[in-house]
Amino acid sequence: MSERLIDVLDEHGRVRHTYPITLGEPGASAAEESYEAKALEAAAHSELAPDEELREFTAKPHASRSGPLQPYGDSLRSDSETKLGLEQVVREHAYLLWVEEGRPEGRATDHWRRALEEHVRHRAYVLWRQEGCPEGRAEEHWNRVCEFQEF
Repeated sequence: MSERLIDVLDEHGRVRHTYPITLGEPGASAAEESYEAKALEAAAHSELAPDEELREFTAKPHASRSGPLQPYGDSLRSDSETKLGLEQVVREHAYLLWVEEGRPEGRATDHWRRALEEHVRHRAYVLWRQEGCPEGRAEEHWNRVCEFQEF
């Protein structure tokens, strides 16, 4: 897999957030446009800005700076855009569900599935809203989010 830092810029060309984007299979390379598109999807999923503003955002490869690949410039969590980050977000949510239900024994798998489904549903909803709430396309957005996260 190949990881790159991609800057998401607002309509004035200011960097709003930098996402570490991972694409492809080990040893494979992906087109720069694919990284930029995934960064814009990540911005929509993380609700970086109101939907109206997001339509004006652009993305570009981050100018190199020394150090590890990490986002900078704001406090938004971007880690759910990677497989490892998604696992951590779902684990934390599953734990909260478990606590809310009184810490029942033997239901870890149920809590995990519910947390994952809620996370994916929320991301599909955000994407649907970002695209202007088109009627009759909810399933399309669900499928895009599932594909995006390799569900």
